[in-house]
Amino acid sequence: MSEELYKQIEGHMRALKFKGMIPELSARAAAGNLLYEEYLALLLEEEVKRKTEVSVKTKIHLSRLPYLKTLEEFDFSYQPALKEKEVIKLSSLDFIEQKDNVLFLGPPGVGKTHLAVGLAMKACMARYRVLFTTAQKLIEDLVLSKRDGSIMEKLMAYSRLHLLIIDELGYMPITREQANLLFQLISMRYEKGSIILTSNYNFDEWGKVFDDNVVASAIIDRLVHHGTIFYITGSSYRLKNKLKKAK
Repeated sequence: MSEELYKQIEGHMRALKFKGMIPELSARAAAGNLLYEEYLALLLEEEVKRKTEVSVKTKIHLSRLPYLKTLEEFDFSYQPALKEKEVIKLSSLDFIEQKDNVLFLGPPGVGKTHLAVGLAMKACMARYRVLFTTAQKLIEDLVLSKRDGSIMEKLMAYSRLHLLIIDELGYMPITREQANLLFQLISMRYEKGSIILTSNYNFDEWGKVFDDNVVASAIIDRLVHHGTIFYITGSSYRLKNKLKKAK
């Protein structure tokens, strides 16, 4: 390839925001005696791969995950009561396409957040719009938006997500005002976007969490109607190693 032709191609690639490695691909094409169409296919394949990687990294960054862990890293043997096949089945992400919810309920340390993060990672890799937040942070955000008059814009922003993860519901008491705001969000996402929610409390205790049985029932109704529920009753991962040492 002449220097003039190379510069011309390089200029066109910059204009198209292509970052493909022309010298390396050109060498591979020459060594393999590729046809022009084959070389073009190779070039486009590399560019699609690069843009996919960039897109996935961006989705993961914007999701605000607290850490990066996969479902494959989850130790199902430590939680024998958890139905592994049903959890792994969620990896297909059909629940997102169907606008369904997933709820992980159980005591602290049993892996609820890990499972939520693992599914979120799958969704990011499939380039869905994902956001992870704790219940407390979400509620604070909604309350502040109500006070400054931007509550509808905030609710719409949360509603545009393909997947919203609400972690640790019940760690802090929730007032009636906060419960009503959370209800508005869940109602707006009902049958329009998926939610993964984790909580230390079973549904029969949510009336205490929200200090309002009516709102608690309304929230549960919308989450469960198109939802899959996993009750995790095993031991805490955080105590796993300490208990071994204590023996």
